[in-house]
Amino acid sequence: MPEYTLRIRRYDPQSGEGAHWDTHTVDLSPVQSVLDAILKIKDDADGSIGIRCSCQQAICGSCGVRMNGKPGLACNTHLDEAAARVHSTGETPPVEGQQAPVITVEPMGNMPVIRDLIVDMDAVHWKKIRRVTPWLINKQPVPEREYIVPHENMVDVTQPMACIQCSACVSDCLAMEVDPLFVGPAALAKAYRFVGDPRDAQQAERLRDLSEDPHGIYDCTHCFNCIDACPKGVDPMNQIMRLRRVAGSDHHIEDRNNGYRHEHAFVKNIRKNGILHESDLLADSYGGKFNPAAVPELVSGLPTAIKGLARGKMTPKNLLGHPHKASPEVKRLFDKIESKPTRNELNLYVSGVEDEPEPPTTADAEARS
Repeated sequence: MPEYTLRIRRYDPQSGEGAHWDTHTVDLSPVQSVLDAILKIKDDADGSIGIRCSCQQAICGSCGVRMNGKPGLACNTHLDEAAARVHSTGETPPVEGQQAPVITVEPMGNMPVIRDLIVDMDAVHWKKIRRVTPWLINKQPVPEREYIVPHENMVDVTQPMACIQCSACVSDCLAMEVDPLFVGPAALAKAYRFVGDPRDAQQAERLRDLSEDPHGIYDCTHCFNCIDACPKGVDPMNQIMRLRRVAGSDHHIEDRNNGYRHEHAFVKNIRKNGILHESDLLADSYGGKFNPAAVPELVSGLPTAIKGLARGKMTPKNLLGHPHKASPEVKRLFDKIESKPTRNELNLYVSGVEDEPEPPTTADAEARS
């Protein structure tokens, strides 16, 4: 059996001491899980290690931790997989036969630590989930029997329904790190589960609420961390983008955060220039350079512009002019897309329909013979 060294972050608030690291070595198969290693250490060396776990089948979501800097389910992460992550932490991988691979295990981020690897899910994760009204609000009148929901609508909400509430996405969310009040990827993915459900009676109200909230759907910074962290392929950032599309394209909600106008200014900018001309984007988001609403924003951006000019990242020509113009092909693509009567969205998670095998052809029969 190969050896693995686990560095486990320990913290006991009742002791009055700060956090520290404990190091243990285990002999386990590479395909056994990090949770197997932690439980073995608890049984054989130190029973005081605190970690949540239940099903050990990647269903309950309770054993979420950070392994070599990346969040995930300890029960669903093989030891060899976790050990390979040392590349992302900047450490030098051990030479085979000389040193046991090191796996650093620590509690998830963006949540208070209760003890060791156990975080306070109520303080952040479940508080955010409650924020988005995580239940169906029935349309009236309620049918006497069951609702009949079109197949494509159920496929649409299947992806957010796959969330097991492990909070791995919350742990790695850069927006929550900067703004702890951000509703967060897990809660917003849950919000789309009901926004996308045709049985819900308050789609517009939900979207307006999350659009007007300064910590709502427009607070996401598109860092893609939640997509990488999710062990179930929920892709929370994609659900946030879908909330934005429905809010802006279907309900035309012009929010006080200027998210709606910013996204439309972005499209207008690309259509005009072919590539993003960033010096115009801020002003266009507020109605153009000569719009009174844009003046305070442009003034606030002057220090950044001055630094850019001083360091050669911008030139007066690029700042004031338009060095690029969109090609006819780019404009043709915009015209083609905007002329479509409906918006088509492709859900890559699941089609919900099994492909039936095609009947054998004469050529196939001859080939078999």
